[in-house]
Amino acid sequence: MKLIARRRDEQQETTAVRVGDVIIGGPELVVVAGPCAIESYEQLLSTALEIKRLGATMLRGGAYKPRTSPYSFRGKGELGLEMLSRIKELTGLPVVTEVMDARDIERIADVADMFQIGSRNMQNYTLLSELGKTKRPVLLKRGLAATLEEWIYAAEYIMSEGNDQVVLCERGIRTFETYTRNTVDITAIPALKELTHLPVFLDPSHGTGRWSLVSPVALAGVAAGADGLMIEVHPQPELALSDGKQSLNFEHFADLMDKLSPVAKAVGRKLI
Repeated sequence: MKLIARRRDEQQETTAVRVGDVIIGGPELVVVAGPCAIESYEQLLSTALEIKRLGATMLRGGAYKPRTSPYSFRGKGELGLEMLSRIKELTGLPVVTEVMDARDIERIADVADMFQIGSRNMQNYTLLSELGKTKRPVLLKRGLAATLEEWIYAAEYIMSEGNDQVVLCERGIRTFETYTRNTVDITAIPALKELTHLPVFLDPSHGTGRWSLVSPVALAGVAAGADGLMIEVHPQPELALSDGKQSLNFEHFADLMDKLSPVAKAVGRKLI
């Protein structure tokens, strides 16, 4: 872990990762929000406009979606990328979207300001190495049952190819618990701050799988030192084609944003 390990003798600060005009790893708390999957232009546009109004600084939206069942909705593909591109131009929000196949890197790079590596691909070392050859920031989610060491080494694959713009994202790990979708490892946030110099995000949507738990876990993550949050937001979660149960509607997202500011201030951060 020679590239990622924090140099204790230098009191090394967190590496700043720039995504468009947004700086991750600085004094500002970054909020990335949007739908799990892009379903339509109207759905994505209404969500983008609302999250921007409420204070989010980046838009997430899945054009390509890995799903457990091959019969589930797996995104709009290139049409979804076209929608992202148009809405990015309209709103000015930098966008992050998932890449699942190295063959898609170039076409996704035409639209995305940041690549996302989902948990299923955390140890897809060929894909990680190819992303390392780009200069585009990468949001690397923790694997389904990955240790911190395995996760950090996955990031090392990207950085060893020359791309130092990496953000780690805790999204819960699989345990014996069944009430929540995953078990959020809050301790991973300060632990990664000790072990690495990379910014750390928290995804409480995938971490909990229940919209009612997203806000309290998000606040806990900020209190623990997270540099940013990734929140799933949908205009009508009950009609969502992917992960509606863990998505906030606009009202619930507004409530979360109201609560974030005082918590961020208490730990020396501020909302952008």
